[in-house]
Amino acid sequence: MSAAPEEVVWNLLRGPLTARVLGIVAELDVAGRLAAGPRPVAEVAAETGADPDALHRFLRALASDGVFAEEEPGVFRNTPASELLLSRGWNAFGQLFGDVFYRGVGELDASGEASFPQVLGTDFWSWLAEHPRERALFDLAMEQGKEQRVDRFAPVEWRGDETVVDVGGGNGSLLAALLDRRPGLRGIVFDLPETVRDEAALGERIEFVAGDFFERVPEGDVYVLSTILHDWDDEHATRILQTIRAAAKPESRLLVIDSVVPPGNEPGGGKWLDILMLALARGKERDERQWRELLAAGGFGSIVFHEAVIEARCR
Repeated sequence: MSAAPEEVVWNLLRGPLTARVLGIVAELDVAGRLAAGPRPVAEVAAETGADPDALHRFLRALASDGVFAEEEPGVFRNTPASELLLSRGWNAFGQLFGDVFYRGVGELDASGEASFPQVLGTDFWSWLAEHPRERALFDLAMEQGKEQRVDRFAPVEWRGDETVVDVGGGNGSLLAALLDRRPGLRGIVFDLPETVRDEAALGERIEFVAGDFFERVPEGDVYVLSTILHDWDDEHATRILQTIRAAAKPESRLLVIDSVVPPGNEPGGGKWLDILMLALARGKERDERQWRELLAAGGFGSIVFHEAVIEARCR
């Protein structure tokens, strides 16, 4: 049965509340404190320094949507949804959405300009560079779902001995997972020097190279852009692609992991993520036509839309 119109609108209106409350309980690591089983909310509040009444109200509200469950009055346990917060990536996402993203969208309007600089005083990327805690959370969040993202490469054919450059590759978790599955590959993680990473954990087959993808990227056989281009408007995204094209060999390939916005009224998380990208940095999610135009402008052709990855070759 479809939801009543009033319920549809109410669920949208309460969105800021759900994001903020979920962010608070993620920061307090409530899911971790319930990992061993149900506990009185008063005990969890005492451990975290939270007000017990406020925390009870937060958990009761979340439980009404299936995140946590109240076993008996004042005693809560985890559910499959709240257990997602036990993973570092989902917990980091919860904190980001409930704090810096929440603040960043607060002044969003219909001007087409990013609201984040208006609220925080500088652009998103400069702000992250100045805030190590949030930068670390961001890198952890980008690690979330790396196994599923590696699965997206399944339709791609590999020669077996390529050097893969993960442009904007963060802490290297995606590239490490790919190389675990394909022992013949070697890799380069290319990202800003402030990226939080453990270079020793990358192993002998992966090198971290610091730099700015608007200026240069290392030479490679295959370039990966995983949820990078949606951070930028068409002008900046084209510059990133042109930088890659300038460094690439004639036979190099490009693999893009990003949303392809479905047409019409078809549901898609990318349609809401698109609004976040606008608010943070005037980025955007793109439909198939927009992807083709962007890749062509960046110097790439022979574009193939696999089920979950876009593959293109140098023109």
